[in-house]
Amino acid sequence: MDVIDTHTHVISPDATRYPPDPIGGRRSEWSLAHPVDIDGLVTALDQAGIAKAVVVQASTVYGHDNRYVVEAVRAHPDRFVGVYSVDALAADAVERIRYWQDQGLSGFRLFTTGTTMPGQAGWLGHEDSRPAWAYAEQQDIPVCLQMTGQGLPALRRLLERFPDVRVLLDHCARPDLADGKPFHAARALFDLAEFPGVHLKLTHRALAASAQGASTPADFLGELVGSYGADRIAWGSNFPAAEGTPASILADAREAVAGLSEVDQDLVFGGTAAKFYPAVARRG
Repeated sequence: MDVIDTHTHVISPDATRYPPDPIGGRRSEWSLAHPVDIDGLVTALDQAGIAKAVVVQASTVYGHDNRYVVEAVRAHPDRFVGVYSVDALAADAVERIRYWQDQGLSGFRLFTTGTTMPGQAGWLGHEDSRPAWAYAEQQDIPVCLQMTGQGLPALRRLLERFPDVRVLLDHCARPDLADGKPFHAARALFDLAEFPGVHLKLTHRALAASAQGASTPADFLGELVGSYGADRIAWGSNFPAAEGTPASILADAREAVAGLSEVDQDLVFGGTAAKFYPAVARRG
């Protein structure tokens, strides 16, 4: 099965055409230290043997200006699908969702934490965001969430209200796994498996957390697959925010999941992504 990377970013070298306007007001260090443009991403994916990718808006660079993601998708419609950022609290949030969908993008991202915004923003689940969630549910638009475990109670309340919405949690919602199996500190994450629309993005951050304290990657992945099933877990490199190349990040991830069955590995490295973002399966 083709490998699909669910978490990449692109940074334009043209700061005049695409001026930085980061969420939180401070640009991420990685985007300054090792930015990668559209052509650079294609080259890096080719070198890694990665067939297709989801280009996720670099929220800590461009905020809600998703034009460079649109450019990436239009330049390589056979390789990329795009995920845009929106302000879910804005009065025109649904209008902006319609606009970016019409530009050829394939789902939105809500950014509630990150390297430039430590902690968990308190607005997740605010009543002003409900029209965006309702529209996503009605139109079957996938939602990508950058969040921490502290936001899971708010997410649970949203899912109880909008049970058919499909969500993908960046970095598995950054769980605390140091207590080891059965991972009591991350129990809220595993309990969310009762909502069939919840999917998890397995990245270097989640795998690094799984090697802390009493935890091991094998124990974490066993618990994760046991709770969610591999068909709700999708790999993402987080390139170029993550250190390394897509090739090296993919190799590390393959080593970490080596204990899973071949069928489950195929799902993690491509099958789940193709189901969650149907547009990526239609590309090429």
